Amino acid sequence: MSETQIMPLDEVRGLADAIRAEVGKAVVGQTATIDALLIALMAQGHVLLEGPPGTAKTFLAQCFSAALGIDYGRIQFTPDLMPGDILGSNLFNFQTSQFTLTRGPIFCDLLLADEINRTPPKTQAALLEAMQERRVTLDGESYPLPAHFMVVATQNPIESQGVYPLPEAQLDRFLFKLLIPYPSLDEEARIVARFGEHAGPALAADFGIGAVTSAAQLNAAAQAVKGIKLADSIIDYVVRLVRATRDSADLSAGGSPRAAVLLANAARARAALDGRDYVLPDDVKALATQVLRHRLLLSPAAEIEGKQVEALVAMLVEQTEAPR
Repeated sequence: MSETQIMPLDEVRGLADAIRAEVGKAVVGQTATIDALLIALMAQGHVLLEGPPGTAKTFLAQCFSAALGIDYGRIQFTPDLMPGDILGSNLFNFQTSQFTLTRGPIFCDLLLADEINRTPPKTQAALLEAMQERRVTLDGESYPLPAHFMVVATQNPIESQGVYPLPEAQLDRFLFKLLIPYPSLDEEARIVARFGEHAGPALAADFGIGAVTSAAQLNAAAQAVKGIKLADSIIDYVVRLVRATRDSADLSAGGSPRAAVLLANAARARAALDGRDYVLPDDVKALATQVLRHRLLLSPAAEIEGKQVEALVAMLVEQTEAPR
C-alpha cells in the first residue's frame, strides 16, 4: 500500500482492533488509554500521560510502539538535560573538515518523553517545533521528522520536588492529557500473575508483541481520517463548547482556537475508528475532557471552593446544546 492511498474505513477499524489485541498481550486493562492513543495516532496528535509511578506508563508506550512496528525513541528527562541532548548537534569532522549532523533521539516515529516535568523549561521547549511542525532546526537548517511523528510524554503528579511544571504553550501542543489510575483489584491480581514470573523488568518482546501494521498503512489510515465528514452543525457545536470555557467565571483561562481544531480532529479520528464516515455529537462529548483538561486554569475563587476542571468540563458539555 502506497503512502498516497486512503484506507477503507472497515480496514481502519480492523487495524485498530489488531493493535488493541497486540498491546493487550502484555498490558492489563487500560482499554480507555489504549483507545485514546489510537485516536491520537490517527489524528496525528501528541499525548501526555499522568499517573503515579508503577502504573505502566512507559511500558504501555513501548508495547504500543512495538505493535505499530515504527521507530521508537526514549528520552529520560533530568534536570541537567540540554536541548542538544534531544535534538542532536553538528560536530566538526577533522577528516573531512566539515560539520556532520549527529542526530538526537527525537529523530524517530514515536518518542517517549519520560518524566518530562523533571527538566527545565528551556529543554522542554526543544520539543515545541517538533511537536507543532514535525521538523527540527539546527544551526539554521531544518530537518524533517516522519509525517506520523508522535510524542508520548509522562509525568508523575505526586512529586513536587525537583520538577518544572510544563508551561501553557507546551501543554497546548498535546492533543490529550490522560490520567492513568491505579488498576482495579482484579486487574492488579492479573498484573501480578502475568509479571510476577519475570525476573527483572518485562519487555514488550517477552510477550511476543510484533508489528501488525506499517508506516504506509498508518499514513493511509490517517488519510482516511481526513476524509471524515464534519458537518457545519458539529463545527458550530465544537466552537461553542470551547468558547464556553472562556466565558466561565470558574476558569481564569479557557480553551484556545487550537483546542477547538484538535477536538474536531480527534472526533473525526474517533468516528473513523468506529467505522463511520461522519462525526456525531457523542464523539465530541466523549473527548472533551481529555482535550480540554490541561488547557484550562481554575480561577482563584474556584480553587478555594475546591472545584475540579473535569467537573467543570462535564458541566459545560451538559449546558452546551448539541445538534440533533
